[in-house]
Amino acid sequence: ISPVPPYSREQPIFTTRAHVFQIDPSTKKNWVPASKQAVTVSYFYDSTRNSYRIISVDGAKVIINSTITPNMTFTKTSQKFGQWADSRANTVFGLGFPSEQQLTKFAEKFQEVKEAAKLARDRSQEKIETSSNHSQESGRETPSSTRASSVNGTDDEKASHGGPAEAHLKSENDKLKIALAQSSSNVKKWETELQTLRESNARLTTALQESAASIEHWKKQFSACKEENEQLRSKIDELEEQCNEINKEKERNAQLSRRLQELETELQDKELELEELRKQGEIIPQLMSECESVSQQLQAAEKKNKDLEEKVRTLRTEVEESKHRQTNLKTELKNFLDVLDGKIDELHDFRQGLSKLGIDN
Repeated sequence: ISPVPPYSREQPIFTTRAHVFQIDPSTKKNWVPASKQAVTVSYFYDSTRNSYRIISVDGAKVIINSTITPNMTFTKTSQKFGQWADSRANTVFGLGFPSEQQLTKFAEKFQEVKEAAKLARDRSQEKIETSSNHSQESGRETPSSTRASSVNGTDDEKASHGGPAEAHLKSENDKLKIALAQSSSNVKKWETELQTLRESNARLTTALQESAASIEHWKKQFSACKEENEQLRSKIDELEEQCNEINKEKERNAQLSRRLQELETELQDKELELEELRKQGEIIPQLMSECESVSQQLQAAEKKNKDLEEKVRTLRTEVEESKHRQTNLKTELKNFLDVLDGKIDELHDFRQGLSKLGIDN
């Protein structure tokens, strides 16, 4: 299917690049990619038919051939995606653009072309109405010819009626001759138009071939850009790895800085302690002399302690002996008390005997 037929005078009026999609005919929901990459999408104007089409070619394959009608609507479904339904093709086309600005330009052009198609339709309807009026007028003339033929009737009737019928037939023949001459001139005119169309088609074919060559050139450039993009991606990955290493190094440096601050704080604390120790070191000789005097006092105290220990041992011995003597004294005192109790009992008995004697006397 040629996107630009040989019988038309179509010229591109707007061109852009986009990724082409078509609605899935089975589900009517999912999008199916019609092109593997961004392709050229163009508006074409047919001067002979006064119509507009959207055409896109991927290599040798026509992926969009949509005639724009006043009933069509282009809808933006996202910032970079738009769609329209084509009832003649029984599908829905979708276009993905690299930027929102390109989508806006395409939508504005669609609306402009839609208005132009509507205006062309209105004009064509006016022409049809005009031609129908002319046909009605010619239809009004036809009965007169019929009446003329009916008036003419058979040869016998012609012979009987005479000259007026012949004059009418001559006028009709003259009209037919004029119409035939006009049709001949129209045929020549259409032949000239056809030749012009063929030449235009040849130019368009050449332009299409140049466009195909340009597409191949753009494909090569796209491949080169793709390779360059891959190289840039690998370079970006390397730079990201280097950035990660730099971030890790920064983190380690931050940890080292914090550790250095901690060590500086500890060093300051140690210097303060050292200063205190130096101050204390200045009084060490005095402390040494005091320590020697304390040592002498300690030795004297130890000697006194030994003497006291000897005295304590002596006192303990004396206490033991005293305890032993007390024990003996307690024993002797007990024996004495026992003897004394016996003597007291005897004295008591003796007193009772004396009492009895006194009573008896």
